[in-house]
Amino acid sequence: MTDARSRETALTIPVYDHLPFVPVRAAGCDIITASGRRILDLYGGHAVAALGYGHPRLVEAIQRQSKDLLFQSNAVALDIRAEAAEQLISIAPNNLRRAFFVNSGAEANENALRMAFVTTGRKKMLAITQGFHGRTAAAAAVTWNSDRWYGFPMLPFDVDFIPRDDCDAAKKMIGNDVAAVIFEPVQGVAGAHDLSTDFVETLRAATASHGTLLIADEVQSGIGRSGQFFAVQIYGIEPDILTSAKALGGGIPCGAVLCSDEIAGHFGPGDLGTTFGGGPVAAAAIVAVIESIKAEGLLQNVRHRELQIREQCVVGPVRKIQGVGLLLGLVCDRPAVDVRDFLLDHDILTGTSDDPEVVRILAPLILEEQHVTRLADTLALMPPTTI
Repeated sequence: MTDARSRETALTIPVYDHLPFVPVRAAGCDIITASGRRILDLYGGHAVAALGYGHPRLVEAIQRQSKDLLFQSNAVALDIRAEAAEQLISIAPNNLRRAFFVNSGAEANENALRMAFVTTGRKKMLAITQGFHGRTAAAAAVTWNSDRWYGFPMLPFDVDFIPRDDCDAAKKMIGNDVAAVIFEPVQGVAGAHDLSTDFVETLRAATASHGTLLIADEVQSGIGRSGQFFAVQIYGIEPDILTSAKALGGGIPCGAVLCSDEIAGHFGPGDLGTTFGGGPVAAAAIVAVIESIKAEGLLQNVRHRELQIREQCVVGPVRKIQGVGLLLGLVCDRPAVDVRDFLLDHDILTGTSDDPEVVRILAPLILEEQHVTRLADTLALMPPTTI
């Protein structure tokens, strides 16, 4: 039989570069191929696999909910959806008391932007240079450099970009005509670049003074990846709207928009909608992920593993480490793709980014001390560059 890579290439639109292995199962932090190769996954399926693979609480929750009630729409209330909302709100910044469930990060950001325009009545949006928010029309409009692949004939609204970490520019650009500023506390696709505290505090102060909303895109940085449930909690600020996805369901597609009671008050029946968002299986997965992070002390584990990576992994090609928690960028002295390929040759999976010198680490939150030691030892094996 032809392998999966050949079959996909023949039948799907060729927009993905496939890595040279095909998983057949996975357990913990390991991916297993048909040939029996065991690969340590430090990329977590684009930051999705918060609990790794085969986590018993998550698997049991999905199986139980699938058997009891596989699906029902938002036309009926569900106990499991209510429980998911309760759990999510319990870990969010204190001002965020309402949830709207969707299917993905892009859909979460799309709705967050819509909510900002409706709430303020304004027509302009600001984002941050190097930021990434999704590939749908509005989310891509606020994504830096998206004109490379945008595809739509025009932007749906007026957008401008604040230079990253430029506090003076932020103060000048945020005015009474701006509906919202959307930002990633840690810019994942850009190379795990954590914004400066001064810059994030400036965004919060300037938006508040002009009646502008502040939207925190925590699609990649949220659900424990930063060592807190949300990265804005490290910065000590409360956004007006927060978006979440990726790790939220631990592998089940889901997303959410969180907002204050005041913002929620602008919306009624029919103003927002989604077919699959908040479905019972996704809701059960959300509950299982949040409960597992709490019960197993995974926030503390993330902080410990981050410190270990910073202490041990500035070796071989790695010059410095940026980012937060287990959303880290290894800044290398050579092309990141070369480092990624070397690590994969040694059965360690990492990722690249828009920065050609940054290898991204998006490991499961269950990462162990031995895994980090293995990464450090393997990096140390990489030969130095020759000039």
